[in-house]
Amino acid sequence: MIGFPNAKINIGLNITEKRNDGFHNIETVMYPVPLTDALEFVESGSLRFDCSGLPVEGNPQQNLVIKAYSVLKAKFDLPPVHIHLHKNIPMGAGLGGGSSDGAFMLKMLNGYFNLGLQNDELEEYAAELGSDCAFFIKDEPVFACGKGEILKPVDFRLPEMYLLLVKPPFGIPTKTAYSNVVPKKNSLPLKTRIDLPVTQWKQNIKNQFEETLFPLYPELAEIKEELYNVGAVFASMTGSGSAIFGLFKSDPRQFLCHFPEASFTFTSRL
Repeated sequence: MIGFPNAKINIGLNITEKRNDGFHNIETVMYPVPLTDALEFVESGSLRFDCSGLPVEGNPQQNLVIKAYSVLKAKFDLPPVHIHLHKNIPMGAGLGGGSSDGAFMLKMLNGYFNLGLQNDELEEYAAELGSDCAFFIKDEPVFACGKGEILKPVDFRLPEMYLLLVKPPFGIPTKTAYSNVVPKKNSLPLKTRIDLPVTQWKQNIKNQFEETLFPLYPELAEIKEELYNVGAVFASMTGSGSAIFGLFKSDPRQFLCHFPEASFTFTSRL
């Protein structure tokens, strides 16, 4: 069975408070984008996992794809499978590629082995894997709060917009991103500000991580500024970085050459 786990972008991201468990409460809007990995599995005599494409960091046995299989095997006694992941979504970019891989593995196993799990049940399993994994079960725009696992539908789409995504030649560990951030609550909730016209987002919607990460990584601010220079109606870092995206009213492929130092670029209609 084969699936194509997709990435996401964050439209606005506020860190509202630090929790007693050491995590942070956030508010953000997550939006799916058509940049995908490829994930395949077949039944096998033993559990196997291999990768191709972009390098996958860390211990393979700790990969969220394997964890997803293990979570369901503990309940349903699944047979062993051979899993292959072709990585196309860059890691350390704030695009949620690893979380998407894990969530899609849950969905694919559920379908292939006829486990009968509904979306709310799959979201519970996904939340065990990571804070934003549950988003990729329904894979629709949501307002996320708590650690990112509390999902509320939002009634908006960006069908007339184009995406230009730029990743510099480095990633940002989540621990680094959170180490200097100062939680704060905003007077006007993000869920309200997202209803403004996209042309007003620049003045009203921010990713709070930019405040502390842009001084540490000035290349990020330069990418964002250049996206606005070439005509983006809104530009922002996604997640805790390091990818920066711009939203355009027309196809921005001609501007890819403006980012020669980037390690990864992607453009698509939303």
